[in-house]
Amino acid sequence: MQKIAVFPGSFDPFTAGHEALVLKGLDLFDSIIVAVGVNSDKKGFMPLEKRLELIETVFKNNRRIQVRSYSNLTVDFCKENGVTHILRGLRNAADFEYENNIAQINRLISGNIETVFLLSRPEHAAVSSSIVRELIRYKKDVKMFLPSGIDFEYFFNS
Repeated sequence: MQKIAVFPGSFDPFTAGHEALVLKGLDLFDSIIVAVGVNSDKKGFMPLEKRLELIETVFKNNRRIQVRSYSNLTVDFCKENGVTHILRGLRNAADFEYENNIAQINRLISGNIETVFLLSRPEHAAVSSSIVRELIRYKKDVKMFLPSGIDFEYFFNS
């Protein structure tokens, strides 16, 4: 039986830290679905279609990684796709507190979906999508925070 994990998030934008976590997750799982969550109550920084396109570009040469969107609960997306593991990254203790609460609730409502936490690399520990968005708003060079497959010029030409 294949071990498949879902790596959920808004990925607005997808960062080098996200990329590193997915690639590290391939050490544990046969395949990973990068699941871009849609929250109808939030206006995204980037359109959903562009987020999906950019993430697909990053992993275009890796058949073990799929990119999809979803608009329901993550545990329901997992059940619909036969997935029993959720992959989450931890940058610091605050992330652990937040993610642990969600993992416990997911486990209670799903019965069998397990969350696996991976620590971020030290060079990614301070980087978040929120920080990258703020830097982009002020026209700062964010290349070092994005995967090499993402053309950061997109953010200044759109």
